[in-house]
Amino acid sequence: MLYPFKFEPIYKDYIWGGRNLERLGKALPDGSIAESWEISCYPEACSIISNGGYKGFLLKDVVKMLGSEIIGTVLDKKYIEKFPLLVKFIDANDRLSVQVHPDDVYASKYENGESGKNEAWYILNAKPGARLIYDVVHGTTKPSFMRLLEENSIESCLNSIEVAGGDVISIPAGVAHAVGEGIMLIEIQQSSNLTYRIYDYDRTDKNGARRPLHIEQAMEVMDFNSGGRRGKFEGLKVSCGTNCTKSYKIANQYFSVESYDLDGEVWENADGSRFHIYICYEGKGEISYTGGTLGISAGESVLMPAAIGKYSLRGKFKSIKTYVPDLKWDVVIPLMKAGYDEAAIYENVGGLDGYAHLIQHLTKAM
Repeated sequence: MLYPFKFEPIYKDYIWGGRNLERLGKALPDGSIAESWEISCYPEACSIISNGGYKGFLLKDVVKMLGSEIIGTVLDKKYIEKFPLLVKFIDANDRLSVQVHPDDVYASKYENGESGKNEAWYILNAKPGARLIYDVVHGTTKPSFMRLLEENSIESCLNSIEVAGGDVISIPAGVAHAVGEGIMLIEIQQSSNLTYRIYDYDRTDKNGARRPLHIEQAMEVMDFNSGGRRGKFEGLKVSCGTNCTKSYKIANQYFSVESYDLDGEVWENADGSRFHIYICYEGKGEISYTGGTLGISAGESVLMPAAIGKYSLRGKFKSIKTYVPDLKWDVVIPLMKAGYDEAAIYENVGGLDGYAHLIQHLTKAM
């Protein structure tokens, strides 16, 4: 019988990490821990199931065994071989490098068939005044960017925004970005680790060596037409269940990011079409499904297989839900039924700017 999967976290000790993930209840190994990969089928770091009958199995092996029962019937069958999402907790105890990610077309052509990397950040907490880099300053061109890079003055053409807990940032492939110091966040992304590092503040690693940069690739994929793009989105809130609200934050062809605030119960349905992932970051509760009940608490992530059926979330906790959506039925129509119009959806939900025709059509139909 299918059941909700929990996983052993995969810790990464990059130079900018710290110990702040302990605040989520994580039992960290020694040293500075930068990331906890929560759910991953990435080849070099695949999640191990930590509960139930498949305990000890690699997620990728269970997905291959059960196929559409895990990923769903409507998703491309390629996701049986390569699970589409990668979910992390990130502790930016120090600032990350300025970087950019390729899209699917570039990655497939030049990176051995890899996926591109579109991603989103949900800010868990940030020290007062914490900022992150998002995009280039409007008017920046590739020649001017390269000149400033050669002069070691690149920071003058990078746009920065202040962030606080609860903020959500949409980061399409091609947009330069960097997490600033003193920020802890959830990252939801395509299952890819392709990162082209542009600038690293002349830092050295534990062996005294500078980390490699990837200027040539970065300049091929970086979007200089996006200067001034808005990255932070408020989301749109709807009531669901008993004493529960859900906010639609980000929605694109790769993933939806929805935040849940529970002090009661809400019913959901994995009807066979697609899987659901929950990343709990505050409080605790339980998930009840046909085969039983599973506890969930801050710092844990759970994969609900696509064919698990109806289930409920119960308790007092906050969580991020992510999955590969049908933008029409999973996002736009529910928001319109909740009373939001086209303008509100564009303004508040990140990632939908490329779906104008869909939203306009549905607005007229409603």
